[in-house]
Amino acid sequence: MGLSEASGRRDTQALLPVTQTMELRNRDYHVERPLMNQQQLEELGHRTSATRTYQWRTWFQCSRARARALLFQYLPVLSWLPRYPLRDWLLGDLLAGLSVAIMQLPQGLAYALLAGLPPVFGLYSSFYPVFVYFLFGTSRHISVGTFAVMSVMVGSVTESLAPDENFLQGVNATVDEVTRDHVRVQLASTLSVLVGLFQVGLGLVRFGFVVTYLSEPLVRGYTTAASVQVFVSQLKYVFGLQLSSRSGPLSLIYTVLEVCSLLPRSVVGTVVTALVSGVVLVLLKLLSDKLHRYLPMPIPGELLTLIGATGISYGVGLKSRFGVDVVGDIPAGLVPPVAPSPELFASLVGYAFTIAVVGFAIAISLGKIFALRHGYRVDSNQELVALGLSNFIGGIFQCFPVSCSMSRSLVQEGSGGNTQVAGAVSSLFILIIIVKLGELFRDLPKAVLAAAIIVNLKGMLKQFTDIPSLWKSNQMDLLIWLVTFVATILLNLDIGLAIAIVFSLLLVVFRTQLPRYSVLGQVPDTDIYQDVAEYSEAREVPGVKVFRSSATMYFANAELYSDALKKRCGVDIDRLISKKKKWLRKQEQKLKRMQKTLQKQTASSEGTSVSVQVNTNITDVESNNVDDSMARASTGNELEDTTVSGQEDAKAANGSTLKALGLPQPHFHSLVLDLGALSFVDTVCIKSLKNIFRDFREIEVEVYMAACHAPVVSQLEAGHFFDASITKQHLFASVHDAVLFALQHPRSSPASPVSTTKL
Repeated sequence: MGLSEASGRRDTQALLPVTQTMELRNRDYHVERPLMNQQQLEELGHRTSATRTYQWRTWFQCSRARARALLFQYLPVLSWLPRYPLRDWLLGDLLAGLSVAIMQLPQGLAYALLAGLPPVFGLYSSFYPVFVYFLFGTSRHISVGTFAVMSVMVGSVTESLAPDENFLQGVNATVDEVTRDHVRVQLASTLSVLVGLFQVGLGLVRFGFVVTYLSEPLVRGYTTAASVQVFVSQLKYVFGLQLSSRSGPLSLIYTVLEVCSLLPRSVVGTVVTALVSGVVLVLLKLLSDKLHRYLPMPIPGELLTLIGATGISYGVGLKSRFGVDVVGDIPAGLVPPVAPSPELFASLVGYAFTIAVVGFAIAISLGKIFALRHGYRVDSNQELVALGLSNFIGGIFQCFPVSCSMSRSLVQEGSGGNTQVAGAVSSLFILIIIVKLGELFRDLPKAVLAAAIIVNLKGMLKQFTDIPSLWKSNQMDLLIWLVTFVATILLNLDIGLAIAIVFSLLLVVFRTQLPRYSVLGQVPDTDIYQDVAEYSEAREVPGVKVFRSSATMYFANAELYSDALKKRCGVDIDRLISKKKKWLRKQEQKLKRMQKTLQKQTASSEGTSVSVQVNTNITDVESNNVDDSMARASTGNELEDTTVSGQEDAKAANGSTLKALGLPQPHFHSLVLDLGALSFVDTVCIKSLKNIFRDFREIEVEVYMAACHAPVVSQLEAGHFFDASITKQHLFASVHDAVLFALQHPRSSPASPVSTTKL
């Protein structure tokens, strides 16, 4: 024991000198190199133009390896299923599949009501798309199938294009539910086919990146608004009311007002059934959360509630005795495939694109969350194809558009699911229910399904807590969240999404138009330059002004960049240039008047051809002493040449400087533009930079640029930015290089030799 302690002390003593030596080396660390402009940097680094890769050329290559790669890319199940570890994963996937199926059954029945369809079509939508995704999907954990947001979007389409008012019959004006349901199923299935075509098409053209335009605040605000829509849509089942079908802007507000006005007509039995079912379901969920550590799978609260409610309804006779509306007949077996109706395409295409984008955004966001958690990759383009095929094939078999569910996905992951084998197991379990057990739920009250939907909205309604958290962290994201929520609530789901996307993109443009402009100063004893307004120890370099923008300069903010630069320089540059030009015009006019006077004097001379040479300086012009400016006479043919020569000499003289003109001079002789924030340049940016060079040179300030990225330099070259007056010797590798050069060569040509400087 003592020996180990002594050896530990010796190791510590041996380490101390090494640590101290390293600290001393770090303190003395420096780099000695010459100042680098862009031209010298390219020569030193041997810059060459980047070779372009034409990926489209590989599309037309044909080989066995490429065919195999394409097959595995578009049918991923072939790549992972042969290597499936049965012993390690099969039990977990079977248990997860059973758990998801138990949730899928009541949710399928309930979400079909959201879509305005008979409940059995929710079961179809829980079978076909899930199995198709098992073959083509790349996410191992998401649960594809019916989802509240997608269902309410489908319901807004079916209720707007096939409202109850179109199917009234008889003297009592009752609704022909059979015909109405047939038309709505046709609409929903055709819509699913169109959604699938959009998603497959976008996936094949590698358009999966489109989801990047849907930011997280936008998606969360949108799904929160959709959950409110779902909640309102279920009130008619909770209170047993017959409401008018509404769609379009303000339809949600009108529906709430109508529900409030019809509350006295509520069916008491329906309200009691919904309340009891909701309370029981909440208690079961709380119990499941308490005991989840000790249970192999979550307590199937929805399924137990549905079974109990169905049994009570059948035994007590809720429909006949208390007027509680029930699901009704559920046909056993599968329906044959039906071709979509092309005549409906024109009226559904707009809705289909919106639903396709929203469904993919929800699926890919959940898929990436689980992929990051478990260390695998999700292909966004293949996800588009997989989801599109699920909707396309599902639409042919009378399904409505689907996506994935957060609650079911969490259950699939938490109960041991490792692959989409769990999804295949759940779809097979749903198939058994469709074929044999579906008819057992015909006495299930619709109020119970409505209660299950409302209870399951808890997760999305909790997103209202985003408001205080975003207020503290990022108010711009909060603005996107609020605009998305309000637009979706007031203008319906499709228009609200469009407005949210446009607003978020405009906000990005607005933020680039109003970036942070800074005048930089040097942090003492370093080559680092920071905003003097933020760093109290940063000091501006005397005679050199360093300017930086936090955003790239392009057509939308180029003029604002120039205005901010002139304002931060502390000199009214435009007024100074205007005064200088005005003074020079006056000087030129005086010279012209002098020429005319001299020409008249020479013309009045008799028999003699004379020429007068004018050599006027600023002092002569200011004193208006024309006689002293007149020189000797010469031959008449030399008059014009010598007069022009006198003008050029006058302009070239030092009399055109600001000091000679009596105008205020800037307090700096060099301007350095830190262009490190530029990610690209356009023609407007190039013109603005040239104008900056021209204007500052007019007031005798030399302009330098620094820290341009290589792609930006290439774009400047392609835009013919560099010429005889602006060369790559005006562009430096860093701000410090530009500042040191400006200090060593005030108002000198950039071609002057550079010196070696310690940085």
